[in-house]
Amino acid sequence: MYVADESSNSVVWKLPLNATTATLVSGSQGSISSASDRFYYPQDVYADSLGNVYVTDYYNYRVQKFASGSSTGTTIAGVTGSGSSALNRFNSVRHLYVEPTETYIYVTDYNNHRVMRYSTSSSSGTNGVVVAGGNGGNYLNTTLYYPYGIHSMPSVSSDLFISNMNAHTIIRWTPGATSGYYVAGVSAVSGQSPVLLNSPAGVRVDSYLNLYVADSENHRIQLFCQNSQTGYTIAGTGVAGNSAIQLNGARSITFDSAMNLYVSDTNNRRIQKFLRL
Repeated sequence: MYVADESSNSVVWKLPLNATTATLVSGSQGSISSASDRFYYPQDVYADSLGNVYVTDYYNYRVQKFASGSSTGTTIAGVTGSGSSALNRFNSVRHLYVEPTETYIYVTDYNNHRVMRYSTSSSSGTNGVVVAGGNGGNYLNTTLYYPYGIHSMPSVSSDLFISNMNAHTIIRWTPGATSGYYVAGVSAVSGQSPVLLNSPAGVRVDSYLNLYVADSENHRIQLFCQNSQTGYTIAGTGVAGNSAIQLNGARSITFDSAMNLYVSDTNNRRIQKFLRL
C-alpha cells in the first residue's frame, strides 16, 4: 500500500504486504519544498507495473514521477511552483488515475475545474488535453465544480467517474465530451440522506460499474449500485468519530484483490481497513 501523507509531513509511505511498519518512499518528513525530492502537500499516489510511482503535488502545481527505487522525481505534468489555467499548468492538483496500459494519466485540476490528460512519458511544461470540464466552476452538467476524485473501469466503459466536491455530486463523463451526467448526489444540494452527498472526495467503480464514494463531510463510504442513485452506507456511521466503526473526514478509497476496502481517515490520521462481507 502507498499512502500520500499530506500536510506538514509531505511524504509518501509504502506499507509492504503483511508488514506492520511503513517505509519512506519519497519526500523528507516535515520538510516542505519544491525540490525534485520533496513535496508541498502530496495528494494522491499510484505505483505502476514497473514500480514507478506517480504523485500529485498540490501546492507545487505538478505531477511527479519517481522511477522504481528512486527518491528523486521528474515532473511529467505542470510547471513547478507556477499555477495557471494554461494547458501546460495546473492550479492545484488532487487525485490521479492511470489507465491500464499506463500510457496516459488523468488528473483532477481542482481550482481550474477540469480534468487533464497527459502521457506518462510527458515532461515539465508539456501541454495536456482537457477531457472534462474546463468551462469554469458551476453546478451545470457541462462544467465541473472543484473536481477531487477520479476513476474509470475501461474493461467495461471508457467513461470517467469524477467527484464534484463543491457540487456534492459524482458525474460520469466520456473523455472529450462537452457534458456529463450525474450518477450520484443532487447538484448544489448537500445532505446526508441516501440520495445526497456532502463534499464527496475519493471515488471508485468496480467491474459491474457499482460506484463507491468517500462522502467526506458525512464521514461515511457510500455504495451506489449501477443505475441507482440511492446509496447504501458500507463504512462509517455518518457521525464523525474515532472508533473502529467510525470515520472523520474520509478522503481516499481503494480496494485490494479480495475487495477489502481501505479508507484514508484524514482527521483521525489513519488508514482503516474494512473486510469484505
